[in-house]
This record gives sequence, structure tokens and C-alpha cells, in this order.
Amino acid sequence: MVALDLRDLAKYPFLKEAQSYISNQTSSLDVFLASSTGQKAIEEALDTITRSLYFNPRQPPEVLMPVPSESSAVSRIISSYPVSRILVSCSGDRTFIERLCRFQAWKVFNYLQEEEPEKKEIIARSLGLSGSSTKIPVIQYIEIVAKLREEKWRLVNRCIERGIVTIHLDEIDEILRERLRVVMYQNLPIRVPPEVCTLLEPYLEKVQKVFQERMLEEFGSVEESAFPPCMQAIIGILIRRAHLTHMGRFAVTAFLHNIGMDNTRIVEIYGQVPNFDLTKTMYQVDHISGRGGSGTEYTSPLCSTMKTHALCVHRDALCDKVIHPLTYYKKKKWMIESGKKKSATNAKPEKENCPVKEDESSSPSGGDIANKIPATADNGDKHQ
Repeated sequence: MVALDLRDLAKYPFLKEAQSYISNQTSSLDVFLASSTGQKAIEEALDTITRSLYFNPRQPPEVLMPVPSESSAVSRIISSYPVSRILVSCSGDRTFIERLCRFQAWKVFNYLQEEEPEKKEIIARSLGLSGSSTKIPVIQYIEIVAKLREEKWRLVNRCIERGIVTIHLDEIDEILRERLRVVMYQNLPIRVPPEVCTLLEPYLEKVQKVFQERMLEEFGSVEESAFPPCMQAIIGILIRRAHLTHMGRFAVTAFLHNIGMDNTRIVEIYGQVPNFDLTKTMYQVDHISGRGGSGTEYTSPLCSTMKTHALCVHRDALCDKVIHPLTYYKKKKWMIESGKKKSATNAKPEKENCPVKEDESSSPSGGDIANKIPATADNGDKHQ
């Protein structure tokens, strides 16, 4: 039978052989984390989590960094795997957990592309599957492909006989990838001693900062004037304390989360709603943002979906050029920022000692107040 070496354990650190290797390196978790070796493992884990936050499964990196040959570097990679699990468990944030699992599964998928058949079989069996069989029980299949959106994975497009789904040989690696993601996610978060989480708190703050920077890089600071008309209308409904459908609530919550608004700030907006329930609202916002419940981080609906639910209102010229509210927001924000830069560049300096006389009859211009997000949720009429 083929044997696994240390470099194999670095590629597949979830294997029991890798766990045994780590256990033999230290007798105490807190002692290990405080050691120089532990510090290097923490840094490696932080790097992995950071890469997971920036990872886009629709545009994955073309090249995966090869496993180093130096034994110390290999050992650091193996040790960083449980440390990364500890870090995201201490965070209590389902978004970090989901993204770490997704990224780790993608790495394994890439290694499997060039793996020896005997070793691939070891990996598959560790996940309760076979590296060569094209038969999967339907219940297990449904769980594995739940996150896959391609039509080919739908049960109606599969051959099912006596509760067994048939897959193609060239789909086995994808099945193994998704199975690993499911298994990793089901086993997180793990129970971590409070003193260990306290020890790792400075590193958790780094992770939080990276995530915020990631959101800012993608969307920049929140620009309310760039909101698409549909989202402005929904927020206007919330402010006016009118009835809003479940889909409307879902759409605006997912949208605000996607552009980087803090969950607490989103909850404040709902503070204007009659019969406002803080606990229930926080639960729903955390669920949609992926920080609670299933850990699934939802994206706001497509424009076509908004139309289906009668939420596509007050369309403007830019709406005809996009198919998603987030695309509208990005384009409109870019137009606003470009306009500001152009105005600043073309602005003429005032002549010295020649102040411009203001027209007292004019008034400042501005958008519809009903479409502005309130600065606070405090309101004497709300019920908690």
C-alpha cells in the first residue's frame, strides 16, 4: 500500500495521519501557541484565512503555490491547519468558517488534479467516498452538491436508479471537493478553551480588519446616493414604517451586507419598523449575512428576481445597463466619485478679495429625505 509523506500531509492536513503528526509535536495547546513554532503556525494560519477571505470561487487563482520541500516549512503548514480552525472558531463568525472551508476544499481539489490514483483513493476514503466509483447514494449526493449552481448537478439531469446517483469519472474530483467542504463545515466551530481564545484575540482583530478591508476594496465606503432605485424605495418604506414583504427585507439586508455595511448598522435601519424586535432582527440579519445559522452568506437578488416580486421600481437609465443591484451600485458609485474628481480638477480658484455673493433666495439641493438612511434607530414610537 502506498505511504503518505510529510508533503502529502501538508496538502491534505485534514487526514488523521496529519492530526497524529501534530499531536506528537506538543503535549499542550497553549504551550505550543506560545512557542516560536506555534507563532509561525499562527502566522501561517492568518495567511490562509486572509487568502480565504479574498478567494473568489468564480475566479480562482490559476496557479496554486507548491508545497515547499524544507521540512520546517512543511511542518509549519501542517500545524497551521488546526490553528486556522481554532481561530475561526474563536471568532464565532460563520462567514469566516464558511470561507475557510471553501478555500481549503479548493486547495485540495487542485492538488487532486495531479495526484497519484492510490493516494487519491486514500483521500476519498477518508471522506467516506471512493476515488474511482461513479455511484453515490442520493441523500449523500444532495448534501454534497447543495452549493453547486450548474444545471448538470440538478437531480433532474442525473440518472437515478434505486436511490443511487450516477456521476461521470471527470466529476469525481469536484464531488470530493464539495464533500470535504461539507465535512469541514459540519465539524466547525470546535470548542476552544476561553483562555486560548483570549490568547489569540490580537490575531482575531487582524482577521476582522482584513475582512473589513476586503469589503472596502470591493465596494469602497458606503455611498447612499449610489443605491439603486429599488433599494432606495425599500429603505424609504422602512423609514415610513409601512409594510414590507419578506423578499423586500431579504433583498435590502443582503444588499447592505454585500456593500460592506456593518450588521449593527443594518439592524438600526429596521429600528424604524413598527413592532421592532431587536433579538429577532439581529438573528435574521446575522442569518442572511452568514454570521449565524447555516453560515451561508447570501447575495442580494438579481434584477429579474426583483421584477418578479414587484420590487423593481423607479427605474432609471442606468438600470437598463445592469442585471444586478450590486452592479448598479458599483457603476453609480464610480460615476459619482469620477464626477467629484472632475469638479475638483476643473474648479477655478476664487479671486483674492472678491468673495462671491450668495443668492439668499436659493436653497441647498438634495435627494429625497425618505430615501436616506437614518443616523440612528432611536425613536420613541418603536417597540422592542
